[in-house]
Amino acid sequence: MEQQSFSCEIAGRTLTIETGKIAQQANAAVTVRYGETIVLVTVCFALEAREGIDFLPLTIDYEERLYAAGKIPGGFIRREGRPSEAATLACRQTDRPIRPLLPKGWHNEIQIVTTVLSADQENDPDILSVIGASAALSLSEIPFAGPIGAVNVGYINGELILNPRMTQLKESHLDLVVVSTREKVIMVEAGAKEISEDIVLKAVKFAHEANQAIIQLQDQLQQAAGKPKLPVPGEKVNAEALAALTKIVDAKMGKVMALSDKNQREEAMDELAVELATSLEEKYSEKDIAAAIETRVRAEVRADVLDKGRRISGRGLTEIRPITCEVGLLPRTHGSGLFTRGQTQVMSITTLGSTRKEQMLDGLGIEESKRFIHHYNFPGYSTGEVRRVGAVGRREIGHGALAERALLPTMPGDEEFPYTIRLVSEVLSSSGSTSMASVCAGSLSLMDAGVPVKKPVAGVAMGLITGSNNRFAILTDIEGVEDFNGDMDFKVAGTRDGITAIQMDTKLKGISLEVVEQTLNKAKDARMFILDKMAQAISASRPDVSRFAPRMTKIKIDPSKIGAVIGTGGKTIRAIIEQTKATVDVSDDGTVVIGSNDMESTQKAIAMIEGLTRDAQIGEVFTGKVSRIFEFGAMVEILPGKEGMVHISELADFRVGKVEDVVKIGDEVKVKVINVDEKGRINLSRRALFEKDAPGSEAAGEGAPSADYPFRKSGSGGGDRPRFSGGDRGPRQGGSRPPFKRD
Repeated sequence: MEQQSFSCEIAGRTLTIETGKIAQQANAAVTVRYGETIVLVTVCFALEAREGIDFLPLTIDYEERLYAAGKIPGGFIRREGRPSEAATLACRQTDRPIRPLLPKGWHNEIQIVTTVLSADQENDPDILSVIGASAALSLSEIPFAGPIGAVNVGYINGELILNPRMTQLKESHLDLVVVSTREKVIMVEAGAKEISEDIVLKAVKFAHEANQAIIQLQDQLQQAAGKPKLPVPGEKVNAEALAALTKIVDAKMGKVMALSDKNQREEAMDELAVELATSLEEKYSEKDIAAAIETRVRAEVRADVLDKGRRISGRGLTEIRPITCEVGLLPRTHGSGLFTRGQTQVMSITTLGSTRKEQMLDGLGIEESKRFIHHYNFPGYSTGEVRRVGAVGRREIGHGALAERALLPTMPGDEEFPYTIRLVSEVLSSSGSTSMASVCAGSLSLMDAGVPVKKPVAGVAMGLITGSNNRFAILTDIEGVEDFNGDMDFKVAGTRDGITAIQMDTKLKGISLEVVEQTLNKAKDARMFILDKMAQAISASRPDVSRFAPRMTKIKIDPSKIGAVIGTGGKTIRAIIEQTKATVDVSDDGTVVIGSNDMESTQKAIAMIEGLTRDAQIGEVFTGKVSRIFEFGAMVEILPGKEGMVHISELADFRVGKVEDVVKIGDEVKVKVINVDEKGRINLSRRALFEKDAPGSEAAGEGAPSADYPFRKSGSGGGDRPRFSGGDRGPRQGGSRPPFKRD
């Protein structure tokens, strides 16, 4: 294939799509470059359709290669393993806008692989993955209703910024990704710091316009190097089976769909399916009957909404299911919250830990750790299914990340609340919108744990039903069956003052800006209603953390003293932790966080750290332990890890012939600081304390070191002491010296 390359300017930087140079055995392959970030996206598909499936077998993989950012992977084997959370989210972000644009009747396996080759940590490769997947599909033989464009929008200093650099996103109040076709928006994903609905709508319009240049670029590429498309497979629903089914179930289907209880409705539907299979099995296959039932249910749900303004269980279009909220359910956890909306129920549990429990991030992003972590679990029993319990799936990771993103803007900073915070949401029952229920339950749990969140956060899932003649209806708080048979899942979370997270997916080939606007406004009304319900259980964070949670105390030390606290090979800090049973975390700026359930342990650890980092002042008196003995004096540890020298001439108020005659290693002695030289070396004296207590001693002379004391600028610097003739003289009459004891 001849090499082809096309470029355009997006936000002042060049976007280049190239094909025909590498990965030529793939059905289609492109490289997408933006700044110095480059991704390779390939498409391959099976020539034969998979037998026995009734879904689109699309697989999208996102391969982070740490060499792209000049990194070597951590871990023992130094090789990339399972995809990181960031890679999984990037994979989902590519999948969600692509899937609706492929034919539903296509049953040949498709695999799209994005490999990040170069990452400048300024331009997000996730956006390029979407563009690359669209470009590769446009070049391939696979029928594809694209191309699509994808951009990121920020909101900085009151202005919308197209494709802000990754380093700018920290100061941005909005991090919005919009994917669109020529006419409509097909995906929206956003994190925000309480942004208004009006700003979000302007940002979506701004992004949609910017996407047109990217779509035109792919049109040029397809015209130059695109392959002929294969025919689009039709929907395989047996029309005769559908007609026969309609005659039998018309009277019964309405009653079944009117049941408000999900379990009762599903049982009734199963009974109806068995009845139909029994009466029609001679004429039609089980597969045809199942497809016909699904088509009939879909038609019933949509007709009720569009023609009668009535939903399953008889709810109105904007009516929210009954809500109950509880906190403090689990006695030994640090915080818990239970949120129930209809038959959707989520319990969230908060656990507080020291800052050393932060999650380390080994990826291509600029962040290296995070202190707020949300995990979402979706067990089989939540839908009454038998399902193997195993590794967390992409869906769980995606839902957990969405709820985490919604709650993050209200979390306190580590200066105010020096904890690592882990929130786990357990889905106990599912009938639609468990991710938004996790936001609500998570907010309740955090407040119950005493985490000083700025404001409560609530979320709601909005749906869409479309019909002929451009008719549409927006549904508030969709159930599972409405999600399955509807056209859109538009999740919005936020506080009373604005939006904190958005995720919009559609089964259509895009939605209009009118639908986006109406959905945002109706979601705001629903959010206020839910926040009122949550406030009845708990309206603000508790004033203190649980008695079972560690108490974190933050102190500041001179950064130059960090080495003294840590010690050689971490020996000193390990000793502090072992002796106090407290956690000790030291930051490069000199911040030390001590955590313990016992305040006495905390105070002990603080005293030890302050002892290690404080400077001894001339005139201070310490009781220390003799740690080393030399011919010319003894070293006394006056503070943890800090020693001073008592010269032999300062050991007593009489002449000492041999150091060991007065002190031995391990003795506790009382000493006074008489000098600290320019290198920080400490000179101590016992004799000064004897003279202080001796009758007739003069205050002015107290503490003066002898002429032969080491570390003096004019002295011997620790050399040999002068020799004296004669024997030792006895103790001074009337004098006294502080007692010392030997181990």
